[in-house]
Amino acid sequence: MCVDPRGIEQKSGSNPVLLILLHSFKLEPIMYEDFRVTDRWTGEDLHCEWKGTVVAIATRHADATDIRFAVNGRPVWIAMPNLAWTEMKRRTGYIITDYLAAQAAGRYLQHAIQSGYDNGREMYTMTVEEVLEHANAVVKEAGRTDNLPSLPVINPDIRPEDEMGIHLPGEPA
Repeated sequence: MCVDPRGIEQKSGSNPVLLILLHSFKLEPIMYEDFRVTDRWTGEDLHCEWKGTVVAIATRHADATDIRFAVNGRPVWIAMPNLAWTEMKRRTGYIITDYLAAQAAGRYLQHAIQSGYDNGREMYTMTVEEVLEHANAVVKEAGRTDNLPSLPVINPDIRPEDEMGIHLPGEPA
């Protein structure tokens, strides 16, 4: 018997290198918080990075949650209606977590760019059905929600509102 990296005994003849490769692949799924995509119309390689999640009720008085991405450094917001959270719970019994919302918004953004729907706008608004469709697709790709990667920390030394360029009137910039 040999022991794989997880401490599980394997039959003689098992390839420990293959087990390590398979194990590391499962731990780091490719998802939508940081991805590259080719613009359908220009052929430009675009680097899309999740930057933050903001409840838009407070910032722009909208019944939505805004997911911010940087697309080659340009800010792009994906507005997700808050009704999608209650609709997901009603239909499936499951909730949309912060991680799942960011992944679903990233998947939506990737599809918008690949399909040619991205025309350089700063904000895109998803419908409730689009949120549910992309959230379900992300969970299916990941296998289950606890396989979703955690969201990156922007920078622990910089206030999130400074990093994202969001300041309320009357706040010091």
